[in-house]
Amino acid sequence: MENGETTWQGAVRETHEEAGASITLEQDSLYSVFNLPNINQVYLFFRARLDNLDFAPGAESLEVRLFSEEEIPWDEIAFAVVKTTLQQYFKDLESKRYPVRMYDVTYSPERKAAITLISESA
Repeated sequence: MENGETTWQGAVRETHEEAGASITLEQDSLYSVFNLPNINQVYLFFRARLDNLDFAPGAESLEVRLFSEEEIPWDEIAFAVVKTTLQQYFKDLESKRYPVRMYDVTYSPERKAAITLISESA
């Protein structure tokens, strides 16, 4: 987030900056929250509707594209929180139920992430 913006505004801005994509967030868009106390950060993931197919890499991205679940290069995903969120999304997609989940992320001395579910909305 930038100074003076809400998490909602930050999600829209980051999506545009990273992927050149325009999105719409709904009232129930918050999807997952990750606490990373080792680095004093909190990550929020939102579900969003892609407004159109006019997207392109931003200044911090080399490539952007859409994937089906089967096409996702799971072993190439750099961040465990992204992989966890995507895996949970595809499970939730089957039931069309998208509770908000909160996780704690801790790291071993070898920098291996341990992600623990600590809360799930009804």
